[in-house]
Amino acid sequence: MSVRLAPPIRLLATFVSLALATAPLSMAADSGNAGSGESVLAKSEDATYQLRHQLSPEQTIRYKVTHVAKTKTRMNGTEEIANVYTTSVRSWKVQNVNEQEITFDHQIDSVEMTQQNGDKDEIRWDSRTGEKPPAAFRVVADQIGTPLATVTIDAKGTELDRESHAGSKASLGMGSLTLSLPADPVAIGDKWTVPSEIKARTDDQQVKTIKIRQVYTLKKVSAGVATISVKSQTLTPIHSESLRAQVVQQLSDGSIRFDVDNGYLLSKQLDWDETVVGFQGPGSMMEYRAKMNEELINDDVVLSAVKSKKPLR
Repeated sequence: MSVRLAPPIRLLATFVSLALATAPLSMAADSGNAGSGESVLAKSEDATYQLRHQLSPEQTIRYKVTHVAKTKTRMNGTEEIANVYTTSVRSWKVQNVNEQEITFDHQIDSVEMTQQNGDKDEIRWDSRTGEKPPAAFRVVADQIGTPLATVTIDAKGTELDRESHAGSKASLGMGSLTLSLPADPVAIGDKWTVPSEIKARTDDQQVKTIKIRQVYTLKKVSAGVATISVKSQTLTPIHSESLRAQVVQQLSDGSIRFDVDNGYLLSKQLDWDETVVGFQGPGSMMEYRAKMNEELINDDVVLSAVKSKKPLR
């Protein structure tokens, strides 16, 4: 179960970029046919699919993540709009694979960020230019190209160990670093849930734990591509609008596509469209509109799971 600290109401580009770096990556493969060259997809309507992470030693997986967010706040008759646009390339570099575990380094390879708060000048920075980053992006700049964490997971994506080198575990609803897969084979329409927690601050600055869960549903499998929906459910009753304004940025609603035969994520899309009234007293309002897209790049280096080894169980 993951624990996340909710961000402040005003969305900062630095925080968003770190969150993007921890966006989830999932891979799935049928353990009995990985690397056989034959489709693992049965033809019958009641077919089931076993989803498992499968990676090879020294394999590198890269993804492009684009996050666009607009936060509008209104307090005491004053309205302010914050816009953030971030594009990053992140990677998993696999260090070790055995029958029970996968260990990999997670890092940001490059990032392009744009931020504008209210009437202030827009701030831009692209790590690929070699230019000195603005102060607002310096923390992110210091982390590019070096491992943020060394993570060990099992075949279902459960995190067994993490050595953090830098960065934040915050996710802004983008999930944990890996996708937790179901223990048993699933059929079309089957669901599985993953518990999680969000830490939010009350009006008196106390930290409150909000329990949530991610609900995954296998929607369809077509031409070897599985589509999974994901939606967050809040389990802890929230009676304070200030808490709600923090939590909504941490909830997920979207879809994931991955290659069932070869075992890797193809794309992920999440959307946010939230309005909270009264989060800072009467007359206050927050609107949060955002979209996150994640897509595989350099797919020529993405191999199905360890073809010469026994698959993870």
